[in-house]
Amino acid sequence: MAISARLKALLDAQHVKYTAQSHPTVYTAQEIAAAAHVPGRQLAKCVLVKTEKGVAVAVLPAIFRVDLKKVKALLKAKTLRLASESEIKQAFPDVEVGAMSPFGNLYNIPVIADKSLAEAEEIACNAGTHTETVTLRYRDFERLAKPRLGTFAQGIARSRPSSKPKTSTKTQAARRPSKRSRKPATRKAPHR
Repeated sequence: MAISARLKALLDAQHVKYTAQSHPTVYTAQEIAAAAHVPGRQLAKCVLVKTEKGVAVAVLPAIFRVDLKKVKALLKAKTLRLASESEIKQAFPDVEVGAMSPFGNLYNIPVIADKSLAEAEEIACNAGTHTETVTLRYRDFERLAKPRLGTFAQGIARSRPSSKPKTSTKTQAARRPSKRSRKPATRKAPHR
């Protein structure tokens, strides 16, 4: 199966330079990145969420997890959950489930994107199947999808620094009492 006809029509009509690539069938974002030989920071992972207003596509680099509380705040939603498989099929009827592109606007679905995705000059994304990806410039994605930008990616690369300041080994050693200054442990005799 080739890339989504809607996606191809949009990219061609807007004269976007892109590369379509076939790869073995894969399902997870990290597997797609490996199969397409793309760094995880450059692969745009799409997560479909459901709010009381409808569905929305959250787009972030594949190496991160989505923080649903931050997505909820960005969408100004009262309720938010991951969309079900049937909701994904309904929202993207002409693509394989889980292989939607970040161009939710092609389906009248709002798109939000994590700001960290903009750090890559080029991004790769699903193209409607589990065997095709498309690579294009990030700024073309932003121009065409018109995502609302925010910060909702979380993971190892985005971990926050500890609230406790780190101390050096010397500082830690200086804080420990010397063996001579330590009081011996006292034991209480058991009550009879």
